[in-house]
Amino acid sequence: MRDHRLLFAAAAAALMAASAPAAAVDLPCSVAKLIVPWAAGGDTDIINRAIAEAVNKSGAKPQLQVVNAPGQGGNKGAKDAKDEKPDGCTLLALHESAIINYIVKRVDFHWDAFEPIALMSYTPSIVGVSKEAPFNNVKEMVDYAKKAPNTITTGVTLASTSQFEFLLIEDTMGIKLKYVPYEGTRQRITALLANNIMMAEMNIITAKEYLADKSLKALGILTDKRDPILPDLPTFKEQGCDVVYGVSRGILAPKGTKPEIIAHWNEAFAKAAKDPAFVKILQSQGTEVRYLDPKGYSAYLAERFERHQKAAANLGIGK
Repeated sequence: MRDHRLLFAAAAAALMAASAPAAAVDLPCSVAKLIVPWAAGGDTDIINRAIAEAVNKSGAKPQLQVVNAPGQGGNKGAKDAKDEKPDGCTLLALHESAIINYIVKRVDFHWDAFEPIALMSYTPSIVGVSKEAPFNNVKEMVDYAKKAPNTITTGVTLASTSQFEFLLIEDTMGIKLKYVPYEGTRQRITALLANNIMMAEMNIITAKEYLADKSLKALGILTDKRDPILPDLPTFKEQGCDVVYGVSRGILAPKGTKPEIIAHWNEAFAKAAKDPAFVKILQSQGTEVRYLDPKGYSAYLAERFERHQKAAANLGIGK
């Protein structure tokens, strides 16, 4: 009987240890930086500010402060973060551009130069067009592009997600577009509204606003099924273009950050992901909360890397 009690006590202790929160760590800063490698005011900045606010609201110590480091299609801020001390006082907000920039040889590092902490969100893409554009759906756009190759001006951030989705559309439909470079989302949408370009990426909320007042049009959404926020907007797939694409945003730390520091921050981000106010804010941005822990996020990034690399190889670009 005594042996059974000892075994039961040991099992209970193990269970409690497995379910216990991460041990507190004492970081050498009162405020930690969350480097967002894009300009203020764009989708990535807005979403990561909401993430930082939810983390701070949860009582995390140290508190997080967003630091914008735009330039080079997200590479400048990523380089800044990579070179910081792995002491838990600097984190990086990352999305697929870090993978694409490596594949197209703009940088010699990608996500595995960092320590994944948490995946936080996913934003599906919509293709928006100027109200003056001479096409209103995917078929009309493809017909126009085939009759006049390299004439559909398409606003993108070079070697970023905003270009990669159009590369996939080009490859799938056998067309050629004319790319016009912009630093970020805000600049692309401004150009689209001014009719300086014909086409660019949008998110659901931007599309809803501009479709409602008819200042822009949309060809479709790059999802498997229609989105309930815009139920009348068809998917590209149902229009004969089998492309699904979106942007995943997560948090990483410099390489060599200790496991206990990763666990400390993961606990804060996991708590933030469950905050109803945070979920509502992201939904208002056309984005869903999609949380994964460090192990899950690492596997997710590896899969996303492989998928982008295969797509790039099919397109004849990159490594």
